This record gives sequence, C-alpha cells and structure tokens, in this order.
Amino acid sequence: MNKPLKRCLWAVVIIFIAANAVAAMHAYKFTHYSTAGQRVSELGLSLPQKLKLVVTGVDLPRPENTAFPQHPFTAVTIPSNVPLGCWYIPSITLQSKGTVIIFHGYSSNKSSLTGRAEPFLQDGYNCLLVDFMGSGTSGGNATTIGFKEAWEVKDCFEYIKAQGEPHIFLYGSSMGAVAIMKAISDEHIAPKAIIIECPFASMYETVAIRFKNMGIPTFPMAHLLMFWGGVENGFWAYGHNPSEYAKHIHCPVLLQYGEKDERVARNETDHIFANLHGPKQLITYPLAGHDDYHRQYGRHWASNMTTFLDQIK
Repeated sequence: MNKPLKRCLWAVVIIFIAANAVAAMHAYKFTHYSTAGQRVSELGLSLPQKLKLVVTGVDLPRPENTAFPQHPFTAVTIPSNVPLGCWYIPSITLQSKGTVIIFHGYSSNKSSLTGRAEPFLQDGYNCLLVDFMGSGTSGGNATTIGFKEAWEVKDCFEYIKAQGEPHIFLYGSSMGAVAIMKAISDEHIAPKAIIIECPFASMYETVAIRFKNMGIPTFPMAHLLMFWGGVENGFWAYGHNPSEYAKHIHCPVLLQYGEKDERVARNETDHIFANLHGPKQLITYPLAGHDDYHRQYGRHWASNMTTFLDQIK
C-alpha cells in the first residue's frame, strides 16, 4: 500500500473514532442531568458557540422543584423503575369528576405543572403532578426522552387506579406527551381520555431538528447521537416513534400544537393526528411556540382542555 493511500485511510479512521467519541459524549450529556451546568438553547447562539456546543455538549442541570402548589396537597412516592416524587392535589370543588395525571417535558419538573393543573382543579378534577426520573424528587439522573418514562406513566396510572378512581385522564407536554403515547401503545393502559401537546413524531426528527436549528448538517452526527444515546441508555432509539404509538391509541385525544414551534414541525403533528384511531381533536395556537400555550393563550387554552374533558362520557 502506498503512503498517500495509507495516510488517507488513517485519516478516515481517526475522523471516524473522533466523531463517535464526540457523539457518545454529547449523547450522554443529552440524556443525563448534572448537579452543575446551565440549560442552553441552541437558538440565538453565535457560530463559535454553536460549534462548541456540538463538540462538547452541554451539562444539563438537574431540574429541581422551586415552587409548590397553592392548594393543599400530599407528597406521594410511587414505586417505579426509580422512586417517583409526586404531588396529589384534591379537587377544590365539592364533587370530583375524576383525576388528571400531569407529566412534564424534557429537562423540567413538577413545579412547572402547578399552573397547568389549575384549570383542572377549578373544573372539579383531582390532579397528580409527577416528577419523571432524573427530575425533582424522583430517583436517578437520566432521561430517555419518553422511552423509559412510559413505564413511569403506567405505574402512576396503576397507582391512581388502585385508589379506586374509575375516571383517569392523562395530560402531557412534549416528552410527557410522548411517554403517555408509548404507555398506551406498549404498556396497554386505558385512560378515559388524554391531552397531549407538541409530541415529536420520531426520535430521529427531534434529534435532527436540534442540528438544523444550529445550521449544522444532520448527517452523520444526528445518526451517531441516536445510536450512542440508545446504547448508553439501553434502548433502540430508532424504534422510539410516537407516530407509530398513535396507531394503537383508541381513547379520545385532544392534540395541541403551537404554530411557531421551533422543535416540532407541523407535518409531525399532522402525521400523529392522522394515525390516531379514536375520537380526536386538533387545536393549534397561531402565536405559540414549543410548550408555552398556557403562557401565550391562558384562558383560551384552559377552556379548550376543560371543555374537551367535560364532553367525555
């Protein structure tokens, strides 16, 4: 073998190893929380900052609860793949219509859910607010973007069911919505109805769009990130596709989407909606981005949800 060819092959090997090392490190940081660090959005970063983010990844701070419900509540720990820290808030009306279990998104916690619970509490529903694995008072330091969190959705559902509650509804935003969909599809739970906001259609699409937002080509790093993220967390990331989970959902569904969402494309939402088999309703919010309908649309958002639930027989 001549020297130029040998050098070229060595260069390819070195680049391959370096790309995989970077992807493995990035995947680990993407799926594991740290006691240090600060959450950084890829939107609005300068080119040097984006390049540094791609090479080193970001230390995600563990999402800690910083606020508490304004209504009387009970702290509950639910056994699951890790102990789950939850808050149970009874309905503030005289008669309960059922219980809504509320799940947060990526890099969030149950403190962020107190405002979202308010419309349900006011309308006569009990609420269970849940910290997923790695967040708040729950165990662990990892997140699997809805894959293993589906087990936690199932265990929370079974906990409320064991209390004798016949009318169980699920609400989830972003990763929480994905976990709900997977729990229904793969764990075969049967809620009365679900409200899901801004779920991604496939794991690849949600990884790829982060690179697109930074103006960086998705190939090959998005695929390497997918591969190593799955290896490090014990699941096949390419099989984590909510658009497929949707095909196994037959209960009533309210799907909500912000038309200025920078993380989930409209065609992803339309794909999920088309695959749902039960009674379904799609509501979009023209000025809302990702996971902020409650801030942008307040009363309108709350009314849409309670109206939907009150129609369930």
